[in-house]
Amino acid sequence: MFACAATLTACGLLPGTDGDDRPEVERNTLRIGVLPVVDVAPLRLALNEKLFERAGLQVQLVTVGDETEGIKQLDTTLDITWGSHVNLLRAFAEGTQLQLQGEAYQAGSNTMALVTLDNAYDSPDKLASPRIAVNTLGNIGALTTTTMLRTAGVEKQGIRLQEMPFEQMVDAMRAGTVDAAWMTEPFITQAQRNAGARVLADTAIGPTKDFPVSGYASSKKFAEANPRTLTLFRQVLRDAQEAASNDKLSVQDVLTSYMDVDQQTAALVSIGTFPLSLNPARLQRVADMMDTEEVLPERLEISDMLPPGTT
Repeated sequence: MFACAATLTACGLLPGTDGDDRPEVERNTLRIGVLPVVDVAPLRLALNEKLFERAGLQVQLVTVGDETEGIKQLDTTLDITWGSHVNLLRAFAEGTQLQLQGEAYQAGSNTMALVTLDNAYDSPDKLASPRIAVNTLGNIGALTTTTMLRTAGVEKQGIRLQEMPFEQMVDAMRAGTVDAAWMTEPFITQAQRNAGARVLADTAIGPTKDFPVSGYASSKKFAEANPRTLTLFRQVLRDAQEAASNDKLSVQDVLTSYMDVDQQTAALVSIGTFPLSLNPARLQRVADMMDTEEVLPERLEISDMLPPGTT
């Protein structure tokens, strides 16, 4: 059970509140777009433990088809959406007025990795022109894969990325249409258990060590209209993130409730870090790497996406 589930005020997250007193907010309902990923486990646990409800917020998690759909639904069917920082930053750079409301997940050891079935492919620099499956071109998988392979000495122009769903990657490796696949958990563990796959390279080391993976964003319009509501959301999110960080077993256990993963596999899943707050320096890493890899039209200042007063 979450250490702070009994009371939010005991964790010091609601300044100015005492007992049943709650801060005044513009609205007490929030619809949050999510995908079935490890990153959102703290939100799932927070709902189970009624952390938002105790703070006076009614939160509904809405499963969306993909990150782009979630961003498009802001200000219509969603108030906040989860997304990879790469997608959120690209959308902002392309003109979508977003404000980041929290960090969701930070990569840890073997939480994202290149996986292969080819025993001869035993080091990242073994192939001059590797065929790599990624779930989405231009997203975090492509970015970290390219960065890691370039660091290993593979020329960028030789890297051949092929887009496909995680669920199809093992079959593609078996068929020999790709040499390796970029995967996240629990797909890494499933590929190891069910197909005898092995990790060719951890893509959360070197320049991508502790890489900021994903976060939550609202539209700037919604943020400007509901600053106290979103401040409260960030406070409860911090509580949920901290509790999840202190209880990885609960995180692994809750995965079975919203992901296609059995208890045995969930128990083996590598878990990264759940950041407690928006960190401008950490998030600027993502923007700068995107600039280096030329996936942004120009360098982005992450401060332009943060709530006023974020330090």
